[in-house]
Amino acid sequence: MHSYPQSPVWHPFTQHGLDAITTRIVRTQGAYLIDEHGHSVLDAISSWWVITHGHRHPAIAEAIQVAAEIFDQIIFAEYTHEAAEELAKGLLQVAPPGLAHVFYSDSGSTSVEVALKMALGFFHHAGDPRSRIVVMEHSYHGDTIGTMSAGERGFFNAPYGALLFDVDTVRFPEKGQEQDTLDAFERLCRERRIAALLIEPLVLGAGGMKMYPARLLTELKQIAEHFHTLLIVDEVMTGWGRTGTLFACEQAGITPDILCTSKGITGGALPMAATLCSREIFEAHLSVDRSRMFFHSSSYTANPIACAAAVANLKIWQTEPVTQRIEKLGRLHRERLEPFRLDPRFTNVRQTGTIAALDLDVSTAGYFSDVGPKLRRFFKDRDLLIRPLGNVIYLMTPYCVTPNELDRAYAAIDEAADVIGKAIK
Repeated sequence: MHSYPQSPVWHPFTQHGLDAITTRIVRTQGAYLIDEHGHSVLDAISSWWVITHGHRHPAIAEAIQVAAEIFDQIIFAEYTHEAAEELAKGLLQVAPPGLAHVFYSDSGSTSVEVALKMALGFFHHAGDPRSRIVVMEHSYHGDTIGTMSAGERGFFNAPYGALLFDVDTVRFPEKGQEQDTLDAFERLCRERRIAALLIEPLVLGAGGMKMYPARLLTELKQIAEHFHTLLIVDEVMTGWGRTGTLFACEQAGITPDILCTSKGITGGALPMAATLCSREIFEAHLSVDRSRMFFHSSSYTANPIACAAAVANLKIWQTEPVTQRIEKLGRLHRERLEPFRLDPRFTNVRQTGTIAALDLDVSTAGYFSDVGPKLRRFFKDRDLLIRPLGNVIYLMTPYCVTPNELDRAYAAIDEAADVIGKAIK
């Protein structure tokens, strides 16, 4: 007999038969969540990777307040507003050169759904109806039907298999096996007339913080271009400085055909997403024939208050030393990861920009490793928000985190390896 929670709220990625939701957060500030007991919890994963500059950045909070005094929601099919126009221009200025149009939605999943529909619409209107999508092994692109179809298959989406469409998959490029991935992609392009490659650039997030070199992304883009296949980069997690540059694909020196962004677009303050595309993709839908329009919308497309928050975020990047903070945070991670590299309790110690990860060496690895919930409770007892992906421990903090705060997180990881790791083994 299950004991059911008192609250009617159904929480995401939570097994309510095992995990009780007992703590309420009453306030946020900087790198912290403050709970109802007055405890300051270090938000070491940026509340699921969304908070960039820190919680409640004053400039973003003020922009939200000012916008809320003027706007709420405005239909975006017949009308526009200044915040959406300013944001689109700003996004195109900071994005890789060659992207020309911005389509707004309201979450990372929807930004990827939009990208997939843009790609298929592009080929359909060109009289070359390609429908195959290539993805990388271990990918995660969201929890809608389309994005689940494009993600790794397994426990996450097994109940919904009847609804999912097939995609082609290339293996993750393990070190020394990168050419196998490139050859597989080229073979698929040659045999199947692929519409698009959808990929998380440099770091696969929910799939285990798996990292690969920028040169591989460069070569994948070259293959795609040769076969007139579109490249879609899912920068929902990797964008806004997480990998060391504003967008991860900058490090590969490429411009994708379509770029998806969300999470940090508002500094993490409000839900917002954008899908940026090339002029060619927009013009494939441009016609006096209404049947060629892009058939996608959200009721909250280009919400003015969220757009205002995103414009404020862009201004923070322009007026504050965000790049220097990111570079410093990267250095702090490198220094603190170094002792773990030869530590037999851990494997695959790795870092890309402000994302640091290491695998606790246990007999049962993977997302459903028994060690995951134990580690999560261990960190929570120490007022740290760290949610390991099974035995994969990672840190992705807001950029305002201090060296001492990082020291707390790494000291807890070191302690957890002794207390939890040894008990599991």
